[in-house]
Amino acid sequence: MNSYPYPDFSEHGYQLVRELGRNREGGRITWLASNIETGKQVVLKQFCFAQAGSSWSGFEAHQREIRILQGLAHPGIPRYINSFATSDGFCLVQEYINAQSLAERLDDFDIEEIKQIAFKALNILEYLQLFNPPVIHRDIKPENILVDKELNVYLIDFGFARIGSQEVAGSSVFKGTPGFMPPEQMFEPTKATDLYALGTTLICLLTKIRSTEIRQLCDRKNPYQINFQNHLPRLSLSFLGWLEKMVQPLQDDRFPNAKAALAALQPIDVIREAAVELSAAVLEFKATHLGEKLTQTITVANPIPDTVLEGKWQVSPHPHDPPHTPDSHAWISVEKPIRCTEEPINCRICVDTSKLMADAQYKRQLILHSNAYPSTHTLTVKVQTAAIPIEKRKLPYAGLIWLFLIAEMIAMATVWFTSYAATEVASWLLANLGYNSVLFNFRIWVLTVAVIIVLNLIDIKRMYPIFKSREFSDLPVRTFLEYFAFNQSTMGSTVASSVSMILNMAVGAAVGSSIPLRWALDMAVHLAVGFAVAFAVGCTTYKVLLWAINLAEDLFTSVLLLLIAGLGASVGISLIVGFLNPLIFLSLSATGLPVLYMIFYPQIKRRKLMAKYRHSEDLLIRP
Repeated sequence: MNSYPYPDFSEHGYQLVRELGRNREGGRITWLASNIETGKQVVLKQFCFAQAGSSWSGFEAHQREIRILQGLAHPGIPRYINSFATSDGFCLVQEYINAQSLAERLDDFDIEEIKQIAFKALNILEYLQLFNPPVIHRDIKPENILVDKELNVYLIDFGFARIGSQEVAGSSVFKGTPGFMPPEQMFEPTKATDLYALGTTLICLLTKIRSTEIRQLCDRKNPYQINFQNHLPRLSLSFLGWLEKMVQPLQDDRFPNAKAALAALQPIDVIREAAVELSAAVLEFKATHLGEKLTQTITVANPIPDTVLEGKWQVSPHPHDPPHTPDSHAWISVEKPIRCTEEPINCRICVDTSKLMADAQYKRQLILHSNAYPSTHTLTVKVQTAAIPIEKRKLPYAGLIWLFLIAEMIAMATVWFTSYAATEVASWLLANLGYNSVLFNFRIWVLTVAVIIVLNLIDIKRMYPIFKSREFSDLPVRTFLEYFAFNQSTMGSTVASSVSMILNMAVGAAVGSSIPLRWALDMAVHLAVGFAVAFAVGCTTYKVLLWAINLAEDLFTSVLLLLIAGLGASVGISLIVGFLNPLIFLSLSATGLPVLYMIFYPQIKRRKLMAKYRHSEDLLIRP
């Protein structure tokens, strides 16, 4: 009785050393054996067709493999040595290769080594496809490719191989490994058929996915479509494109043969490290009011062509910030993960100051984790929050009071003189002294026209160089005020006419009835008094306007000054005309109510915001 634990093949010249693997469904056991005469190790494949669980259908594969191997001579294909019949089947003897399969060494190779494996495997397929008709393996997968320590590649297991691309018989339709079979393998395999299986094998190596789990990458709607691109961010775009073409479901979209695939692969750099270029190293935010949400954009660029930059922002932990996850922070948020090739992308960074203390400076670090080298890049975020809670407005109260009183006095004097003094004096003179009303009106008209013409000639002479140069944007504020004041001075001509009329009466009494002399003296008095009053009104208007402009620091103060002036004028008119006049009451309301609102409401609002802020201050995040 044989005590040896393994089958005895000594009569055929071989002694079994150990079992290398078995396929119960196919009734095949692979042994490591040694030649009794030479001591050289070989691989012995035992086909047991008579055992339970197996069938004689394997006999066809055994015979096909023998015929194919007998005709092959390539350093990447284990050499056929011998074959012999046994009581329950056949045995095939091949050259022993001291190497492990890719399925056993799934995690052992870097990307550059995987390219070398692809290159050498394609060399083997190119050799097989040189036969006429070509040899098609039909079962390329990680388990059937051996790689030794020197990175030599060997293709084994030709049990499903076929010679030529003739139509596959019904019994052979489903021979192959699911996930590694392209659609045409079920009907009419071609030279492109093995390229699909080799591409899938390379994807297994690159993604570290076992052959039995390759369907995790297959598209649900199209199981022949393998989606692997997102799992390989470090690969160059050229190599990704090459792999995509290797595993196209339609054979017309693949490389036509191994030679074409090999030529396309040779110049490709399979990996290139992406790089990160940030448009700024520091982002500064400044809030103008409490609770403001601020947003800025930073540009992320990848200057290395033919690479894909992928990354994700994370706010660096800070002792004063609440606990947060990489995807969520208490007051800083960044856009979704980035992915860019040659075109830069913009990342929006948002800061919510409603959770921060007022009038404080914050500094945080954002870290970009990416597949670039180096793998992390830092961005500093500085935030200046608004004051507590609004800036206290300083109003020129003394100036506002003076403006109110000036507007009030001017309005009172103007209304009183226009309504009473000038009318009464003129009426008395015309009625009691026999003054010619027609001549009076003519003289007033002449005086008014003369004053307007002369003053505007002065204005044109002063402004002509500026208008000639057309540099209106450089027009000084003081020059503009002077121009406005001189024009306003023409309003004094009416007052000047009334005053000069009284003086004319005295002059007339002094010179008698000499008409020429009287006319000359009348015009001289008119012009003298007119220019004197016009100059006084112009200078006063200029000084008041210049003083008011100096008080108006911003739009708020400017509007308040206009309302104060309007309120003073309304009060002055009311003191002469009466407060019960409906128009006067409307004027007082239209100016007085906005003035009270603008003076007192900001203070009330500030007090409310202060109280609200102080109430929530303990819950805010410290700098």
